[in-house]
Amino acid sequence: MSEKCIECNGKGYSVTGTDKCPECKGSGKSKSVDLMKLSEKDMADFLKNGSVCSNCGGSGEIEIKDKCTACSGKGAFYKCKVCGASIDGLYEGEEVCPACARKQIVYKLDNSCTIDEMEVGKMYHSTVRNIADFGVFVDLNSNLRGLIHSSNMKGSLDVGEAVIVNLKEIKSKGKMDLVPHKIKEYQTIELEKNLPVKLASEVSKMVGKTVRVEGEVIQVKQTAGPTIFTIADETGQISGAAFESAGERAYPGIVSDMIVAATGEITSRGDSVQLEIQSMKRLTGPKEAEILRRIEAAIDKRAEPYEIEYMVESEVLEKLRPAMKKVAKEIRKAIIKSTPILLRHHADADGMTAGLAIEKAIIPLIKEVNGQDGEYYFYKRAPSKAPFYEVTDVVRDISFALEDIARHGQKMPLVVSVDNGSTLEDVPAMKQARVYGIQMIVVDHHHPDEEVDEYLLAHVNPAHVGGDFGMTAGMLCTEVARMINIDVEKEIKHLPAVAAVGDRSDAEEAEKYIEMVSDRYTLQDLKDIALALDFEAYWLKFNNGKGILDDILDFGDHTIHRNLVKLLCEQANEMISEQIDVCMSHVKSQDLPNGAILNVLDVENYAHKFTFPPPGKTSGEVHDRLCKKYEGKPVITIGFGPDFAVIRSKGVKMNIPRMVRELHEEVKGGGVNGGGHLVVGSIKFVEGMRTEVLSKLVEKIGAVGVE
Repeated sequence: MSEKCIECNGKGYSVTGTDKCPECKGSGKSKSVDLMKLSEKDMADFLKNGSVCSNCGGSGEIEIKDKCTACSGKGAFYKCKVCGASIDGLYEGEEVCPACARKQIVYKLDNSCTIDEMEVGKMYHSTVRNIADFGVFVDLNSNLRGLIHSSNMKGSLDVGEAVIVNLKEIKSKGKMDLVPHKIKEYQTIELEKNLPVKLASEVSKMVGKTVRVEGEVIQVKQTAGPTIFTIADETGQISGAAFESAGERAYPGIVSDMIVAATGEITSRGDSVQLEIQSMKRLTGPKEAEILRRIEAAIDKRAEPYEIEYMVESEVLEKLRPAMKKVAKEIRKAIIKSTPILLRHHADADGMTAGLAIEKAIIPLIKEVNGQDGEYYFYKRAPSKAPFYEVTDVVRDISFALEDIARHGQKMPLVVSVDNGSTLEDVPAMKQARVYGIQMIVVDHHHPDEEVDEYLLAHVNPAHVGGDFGMTAGMLCTEVARMINIDVEKEIKHLPAVAAVGDRSDAEEAEKYIEMVSDRYTLQDLKDIALALDFEAYWLKFNNGKGILDDILDFGDHTIHRNLVKLLCEQANEMISEQIDVCMSHVKSQDLPNGAILNVLDVENYAHKFTFPPPGKTSGEVHDRLCKKYEGKPVITIGFGPDFAVIRSKGVKMNIPRMVRELHEEVKGGGVNGGGHLVVGSIKFVEGMRTEVLSKLVEKIGAVGVE
């Protein structure tokens, strides 16, 4: 076993200069030639060109060489196959060092080995397969079987017994004559077929040939027959099948994320090829590090996001470009590495458009990498009822991930959280995710807390660059989606406009996105789509609404889209109207010291429960009517229940996240938490402290400035 010396490139010397050839004195011609010793061809050359100096080859110069000090002129470093020690002197090029040579070597044949790798006179490990009258048949690996003839046996052997044999002779048709040996002291060397390593991108042209591939195991799937290993190198993936027995796990020690070398025959399976695995071993140490480095370097290059011009001009978007590119690159990298992606989004119009923008971008890429059924193994979208990553959400996500690992041998997923994930409320769930090695990415526009960045791989939030919640998650994610997959642009270009009207954005960018699609959707069309999303989200609960959301967002049949949105809006508006007619007569209003008009509504006792619209939507609709009633004045609306309050405002300079933190400190025993945007949000508290919390909240609202 040897490694080429990198100092001399395997030559054993370095050239330091040239000198005149001492034989021909620089002429390049030989002084004398024995014509009787020349062949017919050499004679013809001599007669035509004259004699050439054999010392310099006719150049007239010779190289001045210095022996390489790194390898002592050998051109290579020889290492013992047993202990790995360097071999010098008489042992260079041999298999073992002097210390190990004092012990007998016994070879253990890898399953890739054939009789071509065996040599007469050497010792091999074997296992007794069956016993016949004329001798004992033994297996040297899964493919090689030999006979210990009864004439060579000195004792008895049992089926399944391990026995060391000496290869005495290879007879015709590959039959082996073996002699058993009992050896007390020996060294075992694993022997495998010497095959060049082939890349995943090359094997499609090698059907019928035996090859060796090296790479990272990204999935292990047990079928009713073989175990399927998906192995990825720097050029792509190859599926390998290993069979132990029907439904039995082959190579149980090989799991996802391991670097392996697999040998087998390439077979054709429809439009693809498969490696019929004969042997597979985990690689460690320098070899593992080298392969990982190659794979990571190639993936890093392939994962570079598209360079895009934003669909609208925006100073905030330009400032966010580095963070958005990082998010896009990490998502592309996860797809290339076949890391499952779990997409979490808030269950409202903004969150849904944000989630669907990313979904439309990544599913074609997932299928490209993992086949047409890759979507079902490597992608999942799940809505979050709260505008943050609840512990309920993360427990469900971890449970599903562990099931997928057990069932499909996958990696832990990359969680991509959109329209939530930026606040302290997310941290408890993030801590649980970290325990299991789950990495997270956030694209959000809620007012961020810097503590969350400790748990995130990447984070996009307009507040980081001086923007505000007017730049909605749907806008951000649509631009990120274009960085991930530029081909999806035409399909998703209307999503930012839906997100803008759904989240009531007053940002300049919102107007531009709405204007950009005005040739296809009127402002009322966009509002109807947003309302239909909110209405359907309420009934979907924790279901992702696949298919239905596509129709609402006009990704399929346009006629179905129009009819469905019309129907959902009629039902939603009817229920909203009924709810508001009940609630308005129970709203209590008062003037605050800062000139704002405060409106409060007990949604627990004076609104229909367990139906649409929910408390948050009810409070928002009541607030809209009150803003029209008190047009031109600052208005605050609080819809409260036993242990929560929803805050909506217009023309009031509030900072709800800061108020929540202050209430948490000031109302002892109140259990206050919550958050949201600066002027729109919600808080929770313990039921018994409702009066104290709400009184303190109103006091704080009355002290802030108004527009």
